[in-house]
Amino acid sequence: MPEPSEAPAVPPPPPGPPGATVATETPPAPSPPRPGARRSVTARATLAGAVVSLLLVAAIVLGSRLLRDFDSALLPYAVATVFLAFGVAYRYTVWVSAPGARRLFRKGFGSFFSADNFRRAPTALPRMIATYLGFQKFLGARSRARWIAHQLIFWGCILAALITFPLTWGWFTFTSDSGSGPGYEMRIWGFKVLGFNALNIVGWLMFHGLDIAAVLVIPGACYFLWRRMKDRGAITGQRFAYDLLPLICLIVVSVTGLLLTFSSIFLHGGGYEFLAILHMVSVVFTLIYIPFGKFFHIVQRPAAVGMQLFKYTARQDEQVFACKRCGEPMDTTPYVENLRGTMQDLKLDYNAFVEYCPRCKRVLRGNAYLSHVKKGFK
Repeated sequence: MPEPSEAPAVPPPPPGPPGATVATETPPAPSPPRPGARRSVTARATLAGAVVSLLLVAAIVLGSRLLRDFDSALLPYAVATVFLAFGVAYRYTVWVSAPGARRLFRKGFGSFFSADNFRRAPTALPRMIATYLGFQKFLGARSRARWIAHQLIFWGCILAALITFPLTWGWFTFTSDSGSGPGYEMRIWGFKVLGFNALNIVGWLMFHGLDIAAVLVIPGACYFLWRRMKDRGAITGQRFAYDLLPLICLIVVSVTGLLLTFSSIFLHGGGYEFLAILHMVSVVFTLIYIPFGKFFHIVQRPAAVGMQLFKYTARQDEQVFACKRCGEPMDTTPYVENLRGTMQDLKLDYNAFVEYCPRCKRVLRGNAYLSHVKKGFK
């Protein structure tokens, strides 16, 4: 899944109407932010990260009933989640400080929480959350194999997070009625919510939920890792730390988690301590890495869902912008105006750039090239 960039690249010069002269001089890049502005963004991001981290620590203390339900053996995982919270808040604050991302954030979440949109299209938001955020149907249009692999990783990680985080924070506890089972009680914040027998299917699912998550994640991550080793398009622009390392981390975490179960069932605990340390190190590293790697797009995606809702409601009002060259419907008028405003915020001032569809932009660039470059080689 592509990650929204923190600052859009400098676009090429805007194409003019057919036959018009097009300047071949390279446009100046937008001026870099002032050092004072950078320091201000860093200070705000650091403050946001510190506040979110402190709130999470308070939630852990209160949710575990003043640490009575907190398992000290899981302390490294809990500390890693606090660093995760700091990193996510820090990176998100820096991201929304860029003009393009700030507009995406405002428009996206403005549409997301708009009462007017809910009244006009009450089913639009739940449908988009399910199709765009949950099942990611847009990936199926690219490749069915990529969609299946992405779904395996997505739902495996969701399942693992829903189990791991509450257990790590001491919010979930499992207690035995007799001290040795098989009857168990699951409690949330000290309140009993479910009683189950560890020897039936419900008990097996309860105690092997993380194994199920690992079985889902491994084939999906292996597929993407294989694709990045074989596909020319993926190889060309990939970076090890950004594209390959996340997949390797997912595989290592999943495999070491399965080996822990294998050790306890088939090896009578042989090598369990070493595997537990290896698994802990891989999980802690992955959690700390999430905000600063490719996985950060998971945090950005809800704003993109809001932007899809923003475009959907504009289409319902028939606010469609037509390409100035071919006249074909290109996008919604509010979306084009939002893009124009972003370019002005960046001091690019290419208002005509957003008024042509991608095909017409390519045609006009080709005409400009033939008119101003190729004629010098006759």
